[in-house]
Amino acid sequence: MARLVVFDLDHTLLSGDSDVLWCDFLIARGELDRAAFGARNAEVERGYRDGSISAQAFTEFYLSTLARRARAALAALRDAFMHECILPRIPASARGLVEQHRDAGDLLVLSTATNRFLVELTAAALGFEHLLATEPEEADGVFTGCTVGVLNMREGKPERLRQWLDARGLPAAMLAEAAAYSDSINDLPLLQSVGSPVAVDPDARLLALAQAAGWPVLRLRR
Repeated sequence: MARLVVFDLDHTLLSGDSDVLWCDFLIARGELDRAAFGARNAEVERGYRDGSISAQAFTEFYLSTLARRARAALAALRDAFMHECILPRIPASARGLVEQHRDAGDLLVLSTATNRFLVELTAAALGFEHLLATEPEEADGVFTGCTVGVLNMREGKPERLRQWLDARGLPAAMLAEAAAYSDSINDLPLLQSVGSPVAVDPDARLLALAQAAGWPVLRLRR
């Protein structure tokens, strides 16, 4: 059986945060009001980093950028965002790490708190067949601003991963041999659920914990 390897996206394989970059991109394009969204975007990002914002509040804020908009109407904006803001921020070292595991025959999963609409092109660009993301609700092709299922954030990441394994008839025991890569203390539940956690360009709290636990610390952006 192939070894399971799980990658976080933002600040791990990507030099930046997809949600924050999306808000900045929409503000620059005049799609969002700078006064209303600019400061709140920075505030939510800080709350995510220090753990003071709930998963629900985090998700609702960023999904509000999609709410009442049709998927089809956002497609061109998303394509431009991908080419202008995302692809230039994927380091060659991150691509190399993913390819190293792919060449080894590992079962690769990209797991992110960002919504699927925003990151599915990124997953494809990195060659991921399997993506676990927060699922935005749609009604007749229009985003409602709500979510479907368990939020793929904090404790939700290992829960969604176990659901994914179960849906494919794969044993949860695979987690004991699995590896996971992340930069953030928010992903501690995911990292603690696998046998081989790796901290990637970690925030201060995750770095301290990784060093105390003897976890590898990887630097993709030097």
